[in-house]
Amino acid sequence: MASNGLRYGVMTLGLWAVFSPVQANSIFDSSSAWMLGDWNGKRSSLEQQGVEFNLGYISESAWNAHGGYNRDRTVRYSDQWTTGISFDLDTLFGLPNASFQFTLTNRNGDNLTTDRLVYPESGSVSSVQEVYGRGNVTRITQLWYRQQFFDEALDVKLGRIPVSDDFATFDSRFQNLYLGSAQPGNQAGSIWYNWPVSQWATRVRWNATGEHYVQMGLFDLNPSNLDPDNGLDLKHSGTTGALIPVEFGWTPELGSDSLPGQYKIGGYYSTAGATDYTADREDATQSYRMGLYYVVDQQITTRDDDVSRGLSLFSMSTWNDRDTAYIDKYVSIGMQYKGPFDARPKDDFGIGLAWANVNEHYDTYMRRDASGGQASPGPRPAQSEEYNAEIYYGFHVADWLVLRPNLQYVIHPGGVNDTDNALVGGLMVEANL
Repeated sequence: MASNGLRYGVMTLGLWAVFSPVQANSIFDSSSAWMLGDWNGKRSSLEQQGVEFNLGYISESAWNAHGGYNRDRTVRYSDQWTTGISFDLDTLFGLPNASFQFTLTNRNGDNLTTDRLVYPESGSVSSVQEVYGRGNVTRITQLWYRQQFFDEALDVKLGRIPVSDDFATFDSRFQNLYLGSAQPGNQAGSIWYNWPVSQWATRVRWNATGEHYVQMGLFDLNPSNLDPDNGLDLKHSGTTGALIPVEFGWTPELGSDSLPGQYKIGGYYSTAGATDYTADREDATQSYRMGLYYVVDQQITTRDDDVSRGLSLFSMSTWNDRDTAYIDKYVSIGMQYKGPFDARPKDDFGIGLAWANVNEHYDTYMRRDASGGQASPGPRPAQSEEYNAEIYYGFHVADWLVLRPNLQYVIHPGGVNDTDNALVGGLMVEANL
């Protein structure tokens, strides 16, 4: 299987490093950036020559401590393995301001949200394991060429690109899906594909100043990209239209401490047809989808004048077309703190709250369809609002390893008021191999 092949590849690299006479002493070194060390100096040497490897692992485990639809206590585990390589084409071939990226991802595991927390007939809103999703499969997640012009003012990217690489991005360390990056992809339906799914695309960004930019993308909409059989297939039929996201951004460094921040406002337009949930006919469609979003993330303090430590506040929100979207409104707020204790300056912790509303037109349509008549409770319960909260603490065990235990609380799982609120214990493990 593809997943086993990727694991064997990582294991082979580890064994090679273990039996390397010089490198053996630095494997699992807490001060190293990589678990497998510097490969007898080869890794650093390759980076200086313009070739950089990215081998990563992330897992998320979750346990339903209380509540949910199914109270049978269990633990669910999901993970992602990443193998990537980037090329600095200027260093390698003298092509100024050019780079190339190739990344494979492999996902595995199960989802506690669908298995225990939500009513089976209605499905989930958020997820307590954001790394789960899009199938247990190996995918080509990145395969793009990037070129910058005019002293890096114009930035162009071409190839296979996940929309979440560039639009509505947020540096999140939360395990809950609705406190993560690129929220339109979690709510707008099968048009905006977040990592690890990529699409043929072009992204053009104009850096108007050092702090201001505007960017636009053109992404091929092809639902076949979701098919696990197409994970390594770059050419298959099924194009239904195009996704066009646009984003305006401001990335200031405020005050005498130069506190970094990001302020983004954007929107998207899809030319692909979609079910019209407001129509009387079940086969009615609309020829487009659209939505808006914002992302705000601002550091507001430092610790001992160290800008790498301190408190940051964030908020994100989306609005999706009520005629076609599953989630029509969403908003989140929270904080993240880096380096809270002098004895552990690389640790971090965060608190986040998120609210999402299931589109009432979608709810009416789905219950009418399920019952075969007018909207009624039938076999499918009514869906409305869901609230998610999470608190985590990140233990930086080594420069290459972080353990983040977390506690999550979900009010109305799946947006169903009659489902008991759920308390979930989680653990995220991140390793840079």
